[in-house]
Amino acid sequence: MLRSKEGTILSQRKYALELIADSGLGNAKVVSTPLEQNLKRHLYDSACEGTLAEGACLSDMGSYQRLVGRLLYLTNTRPDIAFAIQYLSQFMHKPQKKHYDAALRVVRYIKRDPGLGVLLSAHGEPSLVAFCDADWAACSLTRRSVTGFCVKLGHSLICWKSKKQSTVSRSSAEAEYRSMASATTEVVWLRGLLHELGFQQKQPTVLYSDSQPALQIASNPVFHERTKHIEIDCHFIREKIQNKVIQPQYVSTVDQQADILTKGLSVHQHGYLKAKLGVKNVFHPPT
Repeated sequence: MLRSKEGTILSQRKYALELIADSGLGNAKVVSTPLEQNLKRHLYDSACEGTLAEGACLSDMGSYQRLVGRLLYLTNTRPDIAFAIQYLSQFMHKPQKKHYDAALRVVRYIKRDPGLGVLLSAHGEPSLVAFCDADWAACSLTRRSVTGFCVKLGHSLICWKSKKQSTVSRSSAEAEYRSMASATTEVVWLRGLLHELGFQQKQPTVLYSDSQPALQIASNPVFHERTKHIEIDCHFIREKIQNKVIQPQYVSTVDQQADILTKGLSVHQHGYLKAKLGVKNVFHPPT
């Protein structure tokens, strides 16, 4: 933790440097993103049940499990690697060399800026704002989508989540709507917590989505055949809109901060959204 005029930086720099050293990557070349942009299909294909070659799994599966576990702890202050670690956690039971190499790539990414952390800003009003997104049918094995959402208090990122959805969504709008429901649940809990701490939210929490169809479902009081199977989520979100708990609004995909929690991005977009989230480095690079 480091305080400045901007606010307080929560960082795990010492832990990150130990992880880099323990992984034997002290002299490794750094990379600009935690995952390659088009790597997902390749890793899923290698994990397909029934296609694994004899002896294809790592002989020491524990090394992969320990590495991913240590990286998971680092996500407490590194939302920029949250999706990558959520993704790599799926291969814990049958990791292969390519999965281990992908995990080592995350370490090489961390080596680029081991001092990165979340800025808790000293400025701005203590009002909640949330972003939610989904990557439809992201898993080529199960065709389940990935939910990503984050919540800010003023300019400070206080909560984020990257998680595979529990059921298959039949459309991108449905996947986005499920993500909206997850984010709304978190907002309801945070508003209650802030109320107990004496920071009552006087206005509805703005919930940003880049899905026009999902926003239309939220604002339309009439149920259609295509929304019947997400009826509970529909009732839940509309109730919170009517009670002025949330206020869904559109945001462009470029500025959708939760996008970094649902998929691997280009170098430019990853860096842009990382800065938007308030992930900063106040330390000098290690020598």
